Amino acid sequence: MHKKEIEEYDLIIMGGGPSGMMMSIIAARGGARVLLLEKNNELAKKLKLTGGGRCNITNKELDDKKFLENFGDSKKFLFSPFSKFSVKDTFSLFEKNGLPLVTEARNRVFPASQKATDVFKNLEKMMREYGVEIQLNQQVIQLKKVDSSNGKMEIASVKTRSGDSFFAKNFAIATGGASHPETGSTGDGFKFLGKLGHKIKKPNPNVVPLKTDSKILHEISGTSWSFCKISFIQEGKTKFSKTGKILFTHFGLSAPMILNSSYEVKTLLKDGPVLASVDLFPDTEEPDLDRKLWRLFEKNATKKLKNVLPKFLQKKLAEAILEHFPKELSQKAINELSKEERKSLVKKMKNLNMGITGTLGMDKAVVADGGLILKEVNFSNMTSKNYSNLYVLGDTLDINRPSGGYSLQLCWTTGFVAGQDVIDKLKKERKTEKK
Repeated sequence: MHKKEIEEYDLIIMGGGPSGMMMSIIAARGGARVLLLEKNNELAKKLKLTGGGRCNITNKELDDKKFLENFGDSKKFLFSPFSKFSVKDTFSLFEKNGLPLVTEARNRVFPASQKATDVFKNLEKMMREYGVEIQLNQQVIQLKKVDSSNGKMEIASVKTRSGDSFFAKNFAIATGGASHPETGSTGDGFKFLGKLGHKIKKPNPNVVPLKTDSKILHEISGTSWSFCKISFIQEGKTKFSKTGKILFTHFGLSAPMILNSSYEVKTLLKDGPVLASVDLFPDTEEPDLDRKLWRLFEKNATKKLKNVLPKFLQKKLAEAILEHFPKELSQKAINELSKEERKSLVKKMKNLNMGITGTLGMDKAVVADGGLILKEVNFSNMTSKNYSNLYVLGDTLDINRPSGGYSLQLCWTTGFVAGQDVIDKLKKERKTEKK
């Protein structure tokens, strides 16, 4: 018989992303014999892209209750795992293993080197140190279930596309969600769990850029504004507002503030059209903004408006503002402008409107929801309630959350809790064997 068909591991992990790598480290560190199967030709493909290649490793909100407020209705399930491995523990684990971390705006935490590849190298170093066996280009296509001695179902083995079968005492699905499918994150775990009889919520892109109907703003793609306020309006009523940086793109709007608004906007769109209104100067009231613009105009009285407004705004943004007015306005000298025309410019800067037509798809999503229904998971140890030796981690769970380090912290926490549970099981087995 083929050697691979008779070997039994303490743990087989499907998926070499952050949660799978973390679980493998914790389990192997405790003495478990661990095999990690990854369908790509490299580990952590998506991790290396996160945070624009810098890796937003966590969010430095050290109060667990406040941290979990960002997980909506899912928070009630997460208190148990976070009591065992929190943000503080993430700092401790990585820094003790030679990866210094820095905290930036909005409590976002990055490696001091600003390189996502350094986070990967740090994890890989720990995996090698503790003896995790890694097999790349091994796509799992089937999980085989059997009746266990306690009357419940268990997973006995997995089969890969190459034809190999692998046996273990415990298994973990850490195949990720459905965002960025180009990295191999194509919802494989959802399919496995569905075939095993679990309920799966269909994934949707939830932290994702917004599409707009403004051709004028599409033309200034790549232009950003460091601080503004955006209000989302439906049927004449402001539903919610957020402040922060905005990025104008060839399809619409992006940047963290926009990404973290997308779930609410998408929900609003189900009930009808949504209008977005951008205030480029949220800390300045209209009369004060008008006075500032007037002082600039006084100093440049004989110059054309199209040459003066870029001194007040970025050039492309100034051009976009002027596109909302008759062409002859931009050609006027400042001393030819009426008071009403100047005030109209101010109003436009305080109220730049566009219709929201939808969101981009999975390929552009930072976070997608969907996955295993949370009621079917034992969050004390991250096992399936239907299969006592099957762990479900990270993005495979139906948990919606914003960008800003929350997704990776979910991976570190669930991976740690699951890995520690495997060790606890092994200790009990060894005690029983000694008796």
